[in-house]
Amino acid sequence: MFRTLAAGALALACALPSLAGTPEPPAAELFFKPPAVREQRLSPSGRRLAISTEVRGRVGLFVIDLQATDFQPSRAALFQDADIREFNWVDDERLIFSVVDLQAGLGEDYRVAPGLFAARFDGKELRTLVERHGRGFVTTAERVNTLPWNHQLLLVPAAAEDAAGARADEVVVGELDFDGKDLRSVTPRWLNTRTGRVRDMDLIGTPPGVLQWWFTPQGQPRAALSRHQGKDRLHWFHAPKEGEPGRWQQLVEAPIYKLPYHPAWVGQGQQLYVTHQGGPAGETQVAAFDFTRLAPAKTLVDAPGFDFRGELLGDAQGARLLGIRIDTDAEQTIWLDPARKALQVLADEALPGRSNRISCRRCGADDAVMVVHSWSDRQPGQLLLWRKAAPAGARWQLISSQQPGIEPKQMATLDLVRIKARDGRNLPVWLTKPADVQPGQPRPALLLVHGGPWVRHGHWRWDPMAQFLASRGYLVIEPEFRGSDGYGAAHLQAGNKQWGQAMQDDVADALLWAQKQGLASDQACILGGSYGGYSTLMGLIRHPELYRCGSAWVAVADLMLYLEGGWFVSDDISEVGRRHGLPERVGHAERDRAMLLAHSPVEQAHRIRAPLQLIWGSHDRRVPIEHGQRLRSAMKKAGHEPEWVVYEGEAHGWRKLENRVDMALKIEAFLARHLQSGSSSSAPAGAAVSQ
Repeated sequence: MFRTLAAGALALACALPSLAGTPEPPAAELFFKPPAVREQRLSPSGRRLAISTEVRGRVGLFVIDLQATDFQPSRAALFQDADIREFNWVDDERLIFSVVDLQAGLGEDYRVAPGLFAARFDGKELRTLVERHGRGFVTTAERVNTLPWNHQLLLVPAAAEDAAGARADEVVVGELDFDGKDLRSVTPRWLNTRTGRVRDMDLIGTPPGVLQWWFTPQGQPRAALSRHQGKDRLHWFHAPKEGEPGRWQQLVEAPIYKLPYHPAWVGQGQQLYVTHQGGPAGETQVAAFDFTRLAPAKTLVDAPGFDFRGELLGDAQGARLLGIRIDTDAEQTIWLDPARKALQVLADEALPGRSNRISCRRCGADDAVMVVHSWSDRQPGQLLLWRKAAPAGARWQLISSQQPGIEPKQMATLDLVRIKARDGRNLPVWLTKPADVQPGQPRPALLLVHGGPWVRHGHWRWDPMAQFLASRGYLVIEPEFRGSDGYGAAHLQAGNKQWGQAMQDDVADALLWAQKQGLASDQACILGGSYGGYSTLMGLIRHPELYRCGSAWVAVADLMLYLEGGWFVSDDISEVGRRHGLPERVGHAERDRAMLLAHSPVEQAHRIRAPLQLIWGSHDRRVPIEHGQRLRSAMKKAGHEPEWVVYEGEAHGWRKLENRVDMALKIEAFLARHLQSGSSSSAPAGAAVSQ
C-alpha cells in the first residue's frame, strides 16, 4: 500500500500577487510550475468539489465542502511515493482515482501502470482495485479482490443531480489483451469499488477483437470498434424489444484507420451521434445517425475551417443532449438546456473576454450551484463558485487561481490568423505577441513548430512555453502547417509524404508573412520538439538563410529508424502503425527510400551550419535517444558539433519541474547568444551538457 502523508493545512491561492513595475521578466519557474489546482470535479449533488493539488511535493486528492464558508479542503488521498493523476466521483460520497510518480522522470510511465483506487471523500475506506504494474503496493490479502495491472477504467456511470443520498458501487473497467505492442482486445466488466468484486457484462453476440467501446451514461455497451485482418468495423447493439432479444449489427467496414464516421455520444434507445467528414474542406462535423440509411443525418453543429473538437454533453439518464462543447478559435459551449444556457450567459457577462466552462447542479433551481473554470490567452485560469441562494453581493467566490505569481497584464496576447502558403493553401498561424509590442517595431521571431505532426496544436489559452518565450521579448509564430489535424481532412492529407518538403515550406512561409507584415525582424530562430524538432533540423537544412539558430528536443532525426525501427533500439510505435499509418503519412521505407534519405536530417547533417541545440530524455521510447546520438555523430564528423543536453530518467517530455525550468533557461541562454546578440548563422555551437 502507499505510504500516506499526514493531513495538513492546504492554502489555495485566492489572489494574484502583482508584479507591476518589476524591471526583470517573470522567473522561468512561474511559467512551468504545476497549477495550483490541476483538475476539479463537482460531486453529483453539488455539495462538494474534488480537486487535485500539490502539497509538500506530492499531488493529492482533496475535497472542499461548498456549503462551508472558508473552502478549507480536507484530504481524500495523499501519498509519499505517488501522485493522483485522474479521478472522478462514483457517487456523492466516493471517489475513484489512478496514480503516477511525478517525482520520477517521464520514462517511468513505460514501466509502471497507473492502477486504480477508491476512497471516501474523507479519506476513509481506501481500497486498491487494480494493481500498479511494476510496483509492489498490493498486499497478499488485498490481491484476493484486486485486478491485475492490465485493467483500465472505461466508464463511471453518471449519477443524477438529485441523488445526494443514493449510493453507487460499480464502475466499468476493461481487461486489455496485448499482442506484443499492439492491443488485441478490450473486455468490459463491472467492478465494485467497495468490495473489489467483478461481474461479467452481458456480451452475447459481441464481435471478436473489440478495441474500443461506447456506453450509455448508465453503462450499457451500445457501440464497439473491432479490428480483424486489416479491417476496422463499427458495430451497434439494438436493445431488446418486447418479445425480441437484443442483437449486434455491423454498421460499416473499412481499412484500418479509414472508418467514415465514429461515435461521439450514445444515449437511450437508438440515440447515436457520430463525427464524420462533412465540410467543404473535409472538416469533421457531428451529426445524429440515421439507422435507416446507415449514415450520418443532418449536421448538428457546423464550424467552417475547423474540425469538431469537443464533446456532447448529455443528461445522466442518456435521455437527451444538454449541450455541445466545441473548440474553434476559442472554446465555447452551446447549451440546448435553458437552465444551463442562462447560467452560461451569467458567467460570460461576469467574466467577459474569457472562455468560461461551467459545471452546475440543480441548475434551474433556487439553490443552484455553479463552478466556473475561466481562462484566456493572458489569464492562466481561475476557479470560481457561484451560488444562487447566497446574498446578491456574495454569489461569486474565488476558489483558486491556477498559476499564482503570473500577472495577466504582463502576459502576451494570442491571435489566430490565416495566411496563404506559397502554393495558395490556407494556412492557420498562431501569433503570440509580447505585451509591450509596438506597431512598426518588428521583434526577433521564433518559429515554434508543434509535435505530432498529425495533431492540432494551437488553442486560445495561456501556454507556458509560448508565454515564457514572449516574456523574453520574442514574437512567437506557431504555424498549423499542412499535415496538422483540426482544420479539415484536406489540410491533414496535404501533408502526406511531405516531411521536409511542403510542410517545411509552410513553416518558412509563416515567418516570411510575419516579416512582410512588419511584425518579425530578420532575426529569427526555429525550435520545437518531436516532429517540431525534425522541422527545426530541416529548417536549418532547407532554409538556412532564414534562421540564425535552432533548438530541437526529442527530434525525429533518422527517418529510416523512425519508419523501420531497429534491432537494438526500443520504441513504442506499434506494428499496426508502422504497417498502416506511417507509410501513408511519411513514406514507404522501400518504395520511397530516395525521397526519405533526401529529407532525413542524419543523412543531410553536413548541411546544418547554424548553431544547434539538441535536447533529449534518456528514456524516450517515442523518439529514442539513438536519433540524437546518430545526428550528433554525423555533425561532429562534418566538423560542426551541436550543443548536447540529456535529462536522465525523462522520456518524450519532462515531468520533473527542475528539468522543465532548466530546459527553459538553457533555451533562453542559447537564443540570447545566437539571436539577440546578432551573431551570424555560422557562429560556433555550445559545449556538450549532460543533466
